[in-house]
Amino acid sequence: MAPLAAPPLSASKALPATGELDEYRLGPQDLIEISVFQVQELTRSVRVNAQGMITLPLLGQVRAGGLTANELEAVLTTKLSENLLQDPQVSVFVKEFVSQRVVIDGSVAKIGAYPLSGKTTLLQAIAMAGGLDPLADPTTVHVFRDRPSGQREVLTFDLLAIREGQAADPLIKGNDTITVEKSASKAFFKAATDTLRGFISFGQYRSASDFQPATGLLPGDLCDLSRPRA
Repeated sequence: MAPLAAPPLSASKALPATGELDEYRLGPQDLIEISVFQVQELTRSVRVNAQGMITLPLLGQVRAGGLTANELEAVLTTKLSENLLQDPQVSVFVKEFVSQRVVIDGSVAKIGAYPLSGKTTLLQAIAMAGGLDPLADPTTVHVFRDRPSGQREVLTFDLLAIREGQAADPLIKGNDTITVEKSASKAFFKAATDTLRGFISFGQYRSASDFQPATGLLPGDLCDLSRPRA
């Protein structure tokens, strides 16, 4: 039986490119959409199983776990070219990112590891963690990311600039760690006011000399934080 001939792919019907998802590596429970141009029988959505495999008509089980979308495209193209199609045009698109997680740490409401499902931006990731806590510094948010070379890079973002449209909202990738720094000025003010409340509550605050050694402030400083301190 002669191999089926797949029609050439025209520019007007180009399939979706993977773009910035090229580095994403597939894992268990990820949902991917596989398209073979003008071969409807082979076009479908499949989920990667616990062993990292997918099952396709005519091909049976194919390993997808650990591959990028581009790498899986190449594998499927090779397999289809061997016995079934001439010059197959294969596209792989990741619909759900279930196997990858992001760790969100620092000054957020709920520290933890969260699954990525679909494209997730930095603002969306912070929202998954319940938003910033009252002591957060929104201008200093670090994203730690492992590169294919094995090196870890640190990217720093300003959430205020992103929210105001002055900076792009970056995409978060699987296994990123997001750390929101604590604001030193907010933490200092909270510590000072907590100390003041403690003195008042227990009747220990009787004079400026009682309060100043514990906080480095005079009582009036809490009302006039702009006044320079020695």
